[in-house]
Amino acid sequence: MRQEGRVSELTSESRIVDSFEMRLAGIDSVDLDKLHALSMTVAWPHRAEDWQFMREFGEGVVAIDEIGRILGSAMWFPYDAQFATVGMVITSPRLQTNGAGQWLMGHVLDQVAGRHLGLNATRAARRLYRSLNFIREASVFQCQGEAISPPDVEPPPGAVIRAVEAGDLDAIAQLDCVAFGTERKLLLARLMANSKGIVLSRAGRIEAFSLCRRFGRGHVIGPVVAGNDADAIAVIRPHAGEHRGTFLRLDTREKGGTFSDFLSRCGLSVYDIVTTMSFGGPWLPHPERQAAHAPKTYALVSQALG
Repeated sequence: MRQEGRVSELTSESRIVDSFEMRLAGIDSVDLDKLHALSMTVAWPHRAEDWQFMREFGEGVVAIDEIGRILGSAMWFPYDAQFATVGMVITSPRLQTNGAGQWLMGHVLDQVAGRHLGLNATRAARRLYRSLNFIREASVFQCQGEAISPPDVEPPPGAVIRAVEAGDLDAIAQLDCVAFGTERKLLLARLMANSKGIVLSRAGRIEAFSLCRRFGRGHVIGPVVAGNDADAIAVIRPHAGEHRGTFLRLDTREKGGTFSDFLSRCGLSVYDIVTTMSFGGPWLPHPERQAAHAPKTYALVSQALG
């Protein structure tokens, strides 16, 4: 009976927090400007346009107080019947010690019941997710800064580097599916329509790609999928060169090595570290079980979408 009461509390439609009542509403029902204001309270860089992009691919709830202010949010992105990512879990500083995060996550877990889950947790949120039985898998290094001219590098052997074309979608989606573990063709199609992309091919076969789009304070590179550091560098170098002198960001799980060193030499130093966590089963492929030179994700789409 005690556990049943706990579940009911986490998934109730309203909650008394800090002496006032909050209610839940669908994230599609509120103004983008209010979502932007919420992310600003925790110093997240998301513009209203970035929120809208995520609303087009995910679902979510917001916590609204008695006078209509949005004080919390949580989203989920179901890729198939077995897997979803969780993101944009925000509570205003006023509510962060009052159980609002657990209340919002209770609704997320109820909506995605039966799926394995993945998320990228900020330092402030790790305790919340550990309390909900999420397991740590890896670190994500948020690399950003004012881009500088990238260093010269030798092109990978046999590689042809060119701009993404509309007809590349199927090949890019297949490559991404192997690296990410789940098919994301619809998301990639939307990203391609709003990004500049680079592909690397050998003998007419695409073996690496990168996309770069407007986000937050400037531009973000991601996703990036490649089979090795040299190929990954080859497809991000044009973006670094194009955006030199402006703000650029790339989120990666690569710690050290040639790829990370190249990011530093482009002016993208590590600004923050978040933690990849999973629920219900592993998200990321185990390195020892991957085939040699299998494609992997060098840069995330975003910390919410993975």
